[in-house]
Amino acid sequence: MLPTLVCWNTDELAWNTDELARYYEFPSTMNTRQPVIHIISDSLGDSAATMAVAAASQFSDGNCIIERLPKVTSLEQMKIFVEEHLEQIEREEQDPGEIVLYHTIADEQLRAELEDYLRDKPVAAVDLIGPAIDAIAEATGRAPKGKPGLIRQTNQEYYRRVEALEFAVDHDDGRNTEQLDQADIVLIGVSRSSKTPLAIYLATQGYLVANVPLVAGVEPPQQLFELDARRIFGLTSRAELLSEIRSRRLGEAREVAAAYAEPASVQADLDDARSLMRRLGCIVVNTNNRAIEETAQEILRYWNLSFAKGH
Repeated sequence: MLPTLVCWNTDELAWNTDELARYYEFPSTMNTRQPVIHIISDSLGDSAATMAVAAASQFSDGNCIIERLPKVTSLEQMKIFVEEHLEQIEREEQDPGEIVLYHTIADEQLRAELEDYLRDKPVAAVDLIGPAIDAIAEATGRAPKGKPGLIRQTNQEYYRRVEALEFAVDHDDGRNTEQLDQADIVLIGVSRSSKTPLAIYLATQGYLVANVPLVAGVEPPQQLFELDARRIFGLTSRAELLSEIRSRRLGEAREVAAAYAEPASVQADLDDARSLMRRLGCIVVNTNNRAIEETAQEILRYWNLSFAKGH
């Protein structure tokens, strides 16, 4: 029998050094109807596991059992894994239908060998990485490296993101405005317009982001007017929504600073901010009831049109 490892938390998987180690990921509630999804990968199989969980969520209670074969380097390893499961089903006299198998094999030859082997097996195989690689290769005319685990390698991009997160913290809420010219993106907006969470999210994508609050009656830092307007993004929202957010933020201090959350006062803040955004000539992005990721993608679409080839 293959060595096994039982995991109750799929976010904290451990793995042993045995090249044929099997992974079991069990949800907290077990039942006999749970699908078993088999994963083969020449890396750790995390991407396939994420996809498996996402797919399983579309059925019943969304629970599933995942069995992994990671770090594969040969067809023989994969054959042993598949054959053992087929034999187990036969031994237990189960009605298997088809075994569901997801695979993420970066090496083109190894992937082809697996597909050939599975062709006459009662296995519903899904190649999760091959089509994605082929699409990029066709679009760019470039050949893929075919090396597993590249996404996990620590590289310059990793350090870029660390630097970006530090920059976002150091330039949050109008701090260090004398360094705004170092930012890839500058977010401006009234209080509670999602500047900080949006800046942090963009930083995780590797962008140097500063954010500057706009306060009615207070002139913004002069450095804003010296920036390329294409780097500045003004955030706005509905006054009613911002009023509600501000009111919740105030909590027990609501009576002391009622004007901060008063709809009319909020609307005045937004009007002043809009006037400044027009003076700057920046792009205005509405954040009404939108996820941070959605707003970030809109900003990056505009940013990439101007700076994708270098900034």
